[in-house]
Amino acid sequence: MTAETSQTLDRGLRVLKLLADTDHGLTVTELSTKLGVNRTVVYRLLATLEQHALVRRDLGGRARVGLGVLRLGRQVHPLVREAALPALRSLAEDIGATAHLTLVDGSEALAVAVVEPTWTDYHVAYRAGFRHPLDRGAAGRAILAARKQPSEGPGYTLTHGELEAGASGAAAPLIGVTGVEGSVGVVMLADAVPERVGQRVVDAAREVAEALR
Repeated sequence: MTAETSQTLDRGLRVLKLLADTDHGLTVTELSTKLGVNRTVVYRLLATLEQHALVRRDLGGRARVGLGVLRLGRQVHPLVREAALPALRSLAEDIGATAHLTLVDGSEALAVAVVEPTWTDYHVAYRAGFRHPLDRGAAGRAILAARKQPSEGPGYTLTHGELEAGASGAAAPLIGVTGVEGSVGVVMLADAVPERVGQRVVDAAREVAEALR
């Protein structure tokens, strides 16, 4: 800790991170051990976080992340969307297809930003807020591929007809963005994605990742 930082805030944030990493919650004793502080300090931290709905405790006394964290998380989407729009516009205009930024939301893929090309006669209608399973569609599959092989760098994923009949998709994962798991991609009315599109999507995903760092 430095003179410019708050030890109490640091501990509170560490509590939230520890709780976010477990599905079954943690007891006061377990948190005390992991933080290296006494139980009284943990009780005070939990009581404060509970007041803001960032932590909840079940009947057994185990602490878990509270619904207040979800409310904070929703405010992240507009910031991410704004940062991604320049790269998405460039991608959509270059390829002539609908470009999108998709983030993980629980077990689903959620489109948070969509840009349609301005010069094409027709393109796939795709809207922000569209959800689909992570294991269907290029956007979700690209994210799952990055989870399995995070050290191999960005590649791209191609699909056809998984979310909409006659539509093909290409997507590449966001790499190296702390706290954000997602992908950038395009969707087009075609039997197959043209060869150059894959690398172009990878480049766009890299641009978005750099904008978010």
